[in-house]
Amino acid sequence: MKPDSKFKLRKRRKLGSVLALTLEGGMLEGVVLRRTNGSLQKLQSFSAPLTLDPLTAEPELAAREIRNALDAAGIRERACVLGIPLKWVLSAQTEMPPLPPADAASLLQLEAEKGFHDADSLQISASSSHLAEGKTLVLLGAVPQAHVAALDQILTAARLKPVSFSPGVCALQIAGGTNAAGVMALAIGENTVSLQVTAGGGVCALRALDGAVESEGGHRALQTDVIAREARVTLGQMPAVLREQVKVIRIFGPRDLALQLGDAMELRFEQQGLKVDVVSAYAPDTFGAGLPPDAPVSAAFSLAANALLERMPAFEFLPPKPTLIERLATKYSSGRLRTTGAVAAGVAVLVAAVFLFQQFQLWRLGHQWAAMSAKVAELQKIQNQIQQYQPWYAGNYRTLQILRELSLAFPETGDVTARVITIRDDGSVNCSGNAQNNAALLAVESQLSGAPGVTDVHREQSRGNKPPIQFVFTFKFNNGAVQ
Repeated sequence: MKPDSKFKLRKRRKLGSVLALTLEGGMLEGVVLRRTNGSLQKLQSFSAPLTLDPLTAEPELAAREIRNALDAAGIRERACVLGIPLKWVLSAQTEMPPLPPADAASLLQLEAEKGFHDADSLQISASSSHLAEGKTLVLLGAVPQAHVAALDQILTAARLKPVSFSPGVCALQIAGGTNAAGVMALAIGENTVSLQVTAGGGVCALRALDGAVESEGGHRALQTDVIAREARVTLGQMPAVLREQVKVIRIFGPRDLALQLGDAMELRFEQQGLKVDVVSAYAPDTFGAGLPPDAPVSAAFSLAANALLERMPAFEFLPPKPTLIERLATKYSSGRLRTTGAVAAGVAVLVAAVFLFQQFQLWRLGHQWAAMSAKVAELQKIQNQIQQYQPWYAGNYRTLQILRELSLAFPETGDVTARVITIRDDGSVNCSGNAQNNAALLAVESQLSGAPGVTDVHREQSRGNKPPIQFVFTFKFNNGAVQ
């Protein structure tokens, strides 16, 4: 594999119309747009539940379900852009010095292998944000190649032609120029909230906030405290030069939930000088083209509009495919049809000489290889074992120590149970769960406060007066550090 093969951009052909699909929380949403005289025209839109998971179901059955939904909506468009769920995307950051393109691609390949386990099985894309003194912050996004291949196979079987796979939130909020104000975009989905930060001309943070949307009595409820906390953590992990550029928090989603989240974020980030913008309609200059009056603010609409206007996504996960001309050029690159009889004799003699020399070289190299092959195989086996097991070894057992103290603090009667435990690199621990009564919860907090290495036990949230009582408490564990 060439060093820059994972970061090669897919060439998009110019489209007159396109179908955009999004997969989120078991729902398939789509919109068909056409570009006419510099304006965008919405032809069709639909939303349908999916009973099959495209990643686990048989490709033929998943394709048939998607085709049935499209037929029910009367959609015949074949060119398709797909918004993949953000929870599929892994991310890693790295700083890059000023380098020539070839060297930068090689360094990115090395950073991808360091940042992702088994990088060869991932489809990787990158977005760069400019820092001071010519440096850039590169955000690497990765999706398993098995996911990409499965979606490509399913859409092809559904009589569609995939032209792009990218996260929907990246289409809703596109990074501006180097000097443009930074934006934190929050897109409310069926069961997650997608978070993206754009600054310095690129995407510098990309996260899916699981547990931020809960279903209560058939209605979705936002966990605004969780969203605000994770947003603050994300900003804190960014370089200061990019964090200072973020001036706007832009919220996309259903109006009632978006307004609720907007009020909560405005209350928590007002002192930092961040403006909260709840997007209920596209601005006239959003895409640089005329928009239909009933244009819905959605990831599907933004994906389709960007594809028609030839705006490349920040992250493209559909690998490039060779065109028919490229395949023919590769097949007939020897130029046999262009040679003449007079030149053919001379070429034949030259080829024979080269062939004899090549056979001699192969014999000599084969002899050398026979002498070293056993040692190389042994070293390769050792290297493979090191690469496979090295990520699982560390110099301490901090995570096990934290879980031990938590298990000792919780009662064996089951009056207090944990649901989610989050352990961060700085030693802070977040624990949420349910308690049958407040006395049992206080006993757990008291027991945990006296545990060795545990400090700053603090209850952040407690909901409900009747069992079960939902709680969230945090503490710091100071015994050891992350390796």
